[in-house]
Amino acid sequence: MPTPRETILAALHARLSALPATVLRGDVLPERVPAEGLLILRDGEPGEPEVTLSPLAYHFQHRAEIEAVVQGAGRDGAFDALIASIGTAIAADRTLGGLCDWVEAEAPRPVDLPVEGAASLKAAVIPVVLHYSTADPLV
Repeated sequence: MPTPRETILAALHARLSALPATVLRGDVLPERVPAEGLLILRDGEPGEPEVTLSPLAYHFQHRAEIEAVVQGAGRDGAFDALIASIGTAIAADRTLGGLCDWVEAEAPRPVDLPVEGAASLKAAVIPVVLHYSTADPLV
């Protein structure tokens, strides 16, 4: 049986997979970026939980990351559309079907990455904070 952390990350991955971009989880950047864009979900850090004692509960603000990458001549517009679609997908269900208390994305910091012999990449890391509670920090 998967842990709540894994269940929440899998649900976020599934939500992102509904977008037109190719969505990977924990993979390395492939040699070619698909024309519709690429998203890579990184598990991130659960951080130090706040603890309540009665009943015992660990309250996490888990910081996952989404790497968004586009390439090609119209990369600025494609990047903007991809980032907006991530925001719309997250806002559509901020509890991921009741699996967590709240999901919020932070603003991306875009960068242009030159690629020798090809069109440059436009990329950003988008931090996503997942608020959830568990009865055990390992389960």
